[in-house]
Amino acid sequence: MKSTDQRPQAPQVLLVDDEEEFATVMAKRLGKRGFQVATAHSGSEAVRLARGQDFEVAVVDLKMEGMDGVETLKTLKVMLPGIKVIMLTGHGSAEMARQCLALGAFDYLNKPCELADLVAKINSALA
Repeated sequence: MKSTDQRPQAPQVLLVDDEEEFATVMAKRLGKRGFQVATAHSGSEAVRLARGQDFEVAVVDLKMEGMDGVETLKTLKVMLPGIKVIMLTGHGSAEMARQCLALGAFDYLNKPCELADLVAKINSALA
C-alpha cells in the first residue's frame, strides 16, 4: 500500500459574492486548480450551505445586500469555528480590514484580485 501526502479529497471552499457572474467565473477557475467550490450569492445563502457542509475556507465579499460580509463572517465563525475566512472587497479600507481581522477573518484581499493571489491566500489558510 502506497502512502501519499495528498488530501483524500479536494479542499472545500465556500465563495460568497452577490456578483453572480464574478462568483461563477471564479468558482470555475478555482475548481481547475484543485478546489471543490460551492458558491453563495448572499450571506444568508452562505449560512444555509454551511449548515450542510464542513467548509475549510470561505472567501466572502464585504459589501452585499442584506447580510453583509461582516455579519456573514461572524455567523460562519460561530457555525464552523475552524473555518478560515478571507474577505474580498472592492471597497477596502485599512479600518475595515482591521475590523474583519479582529472578528476572526484569516486575511483579506482587495477586489479585483489576481487569481494567483487568491489561490495563494487559500493555500496559506489551508496550511
